[in-house]
Amino acid sequence: MAARLDAMQRQMQALQQELAALRRQAGTQRAALAGEARERRVLSREQARLAARTEHQQRVAQVGGPGGARPGPSARTPVILANDLACNAGSYALGPAVCFTPGGFVELAGIARNPNVVSDVGTDFNGIPFRNDPRSRENEFRFSARQSRLSGLFTAKVEPTLQISGYYEIDFLGAATNANSRESNSYNPRIRQIFATVDSLDTGWHVLAGQAWSLITTDLSGITPLKEQIPLTIDVQYVPGFNWTRNPQLRVVKDVAPGLWVGLSAESPQSVLPPSPFAAPSNVNLSNAGDPVGQLNTTTTYSNNSVPDIIGKVALEPGFGHFELKGLVRFFDDRLSATNLNAVTRLPGRTDTALGYGIGGAATLPVIDKRLDLQVSGLVGQGIGRYGSAQLPDFALKADGSIAPIPAFQLLAGAVAHVQPGTDVFVYAGWEHASRAGALNATGYGSPTLVVTGCDVEGATSGTCQAETRDIRQITGGFWHDLYKGNFGRLVAGAQVSYTERDAFRGAYGIAASNHLVTGLTSLRYYPF
Repeated sequence: MAARLDAMQRQMQALQQELAALRRQAGTQRAALAGEARERRVLSREQARLAARTEHQQRVAQVGGPGGARPGPSARTPVILANDLACNAGSYALGPAVCFTPGGFVELAGIARNPNVVSDVGTDFNGIPFRNDPRSRENEFRFSARQSRLSGLFTAKVEPTLQISGYYEIDFLGAATNANSRESNSYNPRIRQIFATVDSLDTGWHVLAGQAWSLITTDLSGITPLKEQIPLTIDVQYVPGFNWTRNPQLRVVKDVAPGLWVGLSAESPQSVLPPSPFAAPSNVNLSNAGDPVGQLNTTTTYSNNSVPDIIGKVALEPGFGHFELKGLVRFFDDRLSATNLNAVTRLPGRTDTALGYGIGGAATLPVIDKRLDLQVSGLVGQGIGRYGSAQLPDFALKADGSIAPIPAFQLLAGAVAHVQPGTDVFVYAGWEHASRAGALNATGYGSPTLVVTGCDVEGATSGTCQAETRDIRQITGGFWHDLYKGNFGRLVAGAQVSYTERDAFRGAYGIAASNHLVTGLTSLRYYPF
């Protein structure tokens, strides 16, 4: 009996050990299944993000340009490469994983203006002469091929969800000190854009480094390089009220959720100073001529800036239209030199720093699907002149030589009608305004003590026309039409007419100065790619 009981106990222990082993095995299997489930959920989320990003980029790619103002990105621009690393139509393979997409156009533009502002295809809106200047009673006409453009986009798929791109874009609107229009028209190429981007398609992070359109510029959709909402004008200075620069920057963008993006950029600083009659005291340093050894232009000046401009943007697409909220912060510097009052008394020098800022927004609404698009944008703040097409000044000086940022606002409204395939008609209205700031003399801006009595008298001296710009307003319209579009590229014709007003502050005796500019432009472009 004892032997039988002992055998039964050993059998029970064996069964218990086997049961424990089965339980451990089952636990391991459950953990493995749970891990696989978690991996599947993570993979599904990543695939969903990638699919959403791809869908968004493909949708953006279908946002075409006007009838011919610029090539619609469509399949010719490899925004996201296929998983098999195949290049899109219009692109060429460079090795096993890099695609190259050429771009650009050849243009002949015609420009006619009254009065004469002595400008090429870009208009100096703040340079419209008053009636004391002989140019105000002259006309201006010229042909120009300098807006012709060459570009290239390199795109590499490093991993299925990691893409690196490089882009360059040049035109011929550079004007070296020996450039002229007398015989050989020897104008040099200039950088429009040259940058690299890194896109993590699964996480939604995007980094841009190089020279590109400022983050302050309104986008067509999302916050996407090469998808900026540029006015469809022939004039390369666009429209007063349009917010932009093209300058070196470091930008980071995050896809927060479908239809929601945030971006932040640090951009190369530079300040626009008031033209004559503004004059800084001799002991105040605001800007300096470029150093040729340092590869800067000796015939112009560079402002004193020690901190980059910081720009932030939120873009939202709730299902109808595109909306943006944006802001910028800027820092201005000047130096007041030490001053000797006499052999004993000496005032020390000092460095002044002032803050500039701007808050703005934009909205783009497809009022009639594929037929009519409306847009509106604006920026208000102080020290924001650099970011408007009219290039009103950023700051002046107070009586003690310290910086006085100029309060200002910039507004733009536009409509683009897609009359028929290949034909677009556009209308824009823009306004830039600057307020009085600083000392009540020539070191401030818009001082009521300035003399403007001679601004309407031909031949009057500059001393009797010290007008400074308060408002630049413009209304402009035009069209683009495809003359040919097929296997051999596109041939496009366009025309634009604009009316621009320049109004100055009231000076001494309550007198004001103003003048207007009428401009007509035509364009014939060939897009070979």
